Amino acid sequence: MSKKALFSGLIEDEFGNPVASSFIGDEPCYIVDDAGFKRHILSEQVDRQVLQAMKQQIQGHEGEITDQTVKMLGTEDIFSRAMVMQQLEKIDQQFDALLETGIPEESRTYMGMVGFRVVINIHGEVVEIRQPGLITDEGEE
Repeated sequence: MSKKALFSGLIEDEFGNPVASSFIGDEPCYIVDDAGFKRHILSEQVDRQVLQAMKQQIQGHEGEITDQTVKMLGTEDIFSRAMVMQQLEKIDQQFDALLETGIPEESRTYMGMVGFRVVINIHGEVVEIRQPGLITDEGEE
């Protein structure tokens, strides 16, 4: 199975223009329009930056995430809690698997509908990640 551009359709440039995705050989890329020049940026370079930002949001909140996950699943037993906690401890492996399989189209569509966006510059550096409804440590939205 070939790699996937995880956030295809959810990325825009600094001017609000959508960033396309394509392949160079077997490697997925995001294509940023730089005044008419189409810059191809390996999607993994961008995707890992986004995943790292998500990992930082998770760190220190594993207990709360575990509590809410087992409640959502309706399985609040010790074994379910241990399984969820173990998955959070192996988050890097989960991200590696996600880079291989991709995010399902329905999930990306939903993310887009709720306003999730990633803004990158012409070099593929993540400038901003917009996550509507995200509560910060200061309690702001």
